[in-house]
Amino acid sequence: MDYLGAHMSIAGGIHLAPERGAKAGCGVIQVFTQNSNQWRGKIPSDADAALFREKWAASGLHEIVCHDIYLINLGAAPGEVREKSLAGFAEEMRRCQRLGIKKIVMHPGSHNGDGEEVGIKRVCAAFDELFDLVPEFTGKVLLETTAGQGTNLGYSFEHLCAIMDGTSHPDRFAVCYDTCHTFAAGYDITTEAGYRQVMAEFDRIIGLDRLQCFHMNDSKKGLNCRVDRHEHIGQGAMGLNGFRFIMNDVRFVNIPKILETPKGDNDEMDEVNLKVLRNLAGK
Repeated sequence: MDYLGAHMSIAGGIHLAPERGAKAGCGVIQVFTQNSNQWRGKIPSDADAALFREKWAASGLHEIVCHDIYLINLGAAPGEVREKSLAGFAEEMRRCQRLGIKKIVMHPGSHNGDGEEVGIKRVCAAFDELFDLVPEFTGKVLLETTAGQGTNLGYSFEHLCAIMDGTSHPDRFAVCYDTCHTFAAGYDITTEAGYRQVMAEFDRIIGLDRLQCFHMNDSKKGLNCRVDRHEHIGQGAMGLNGFRFIMNDVRFVNIPKILETPKGDNDEMDEVNLKVLRNLAGK
């Protein structure tokens, strides 16, 4: 089983997600640990956590990665949204610790017009508070590359580096490289020379050892568009080459590569997109 997979629904209970992933042919999956449109979820009981871990072990999945809820904005100014964001992310850390999930993927946040430097400082301060508040979570927070839409932070490798190095806990971070977002932000991996250049830049600024997850998404919009719109693999502005380079890069063989492409009826498109990616690797 390889390290390819997709985001899976937790409808009916998070314990159902591992089997859903295995049935779709995944070797890894990503989940929300709560309803992604609500600020608060519940902390799993001992029985719920044990059931999830049991189903995960039975599924044979290498890894399960969590994505935090989209409402969270650690770059927000002091006030209600920031307080809710801190509480929501702390809760996420506690849930993941109980479930045995070691990676939380999150969007770095938005500065809402207050400037990137201010926003990054707020994110750093938030994480210093969170790691002290929830010491029981010993996994990593994976900062996701963004498209740079609106006032979103994280569209440059420098942003991600500044957040990690601006906290008291730089060793607690890694990066989730979203192919759609990063292409939309102006990083072109669709040619061999471009791919080499982007990965060399990532290594120089952040370090390839910190690249610990991919979101494998084509982009509906073009290079440097700053618009976050996912498309099926090879059917968007990126085409197949960038995905071929990732799938055949020996440095990333054991790094989770997770689809967030449109699901279609009954989620059948996950299997279609997984097959496309495996064909690119000659599997």
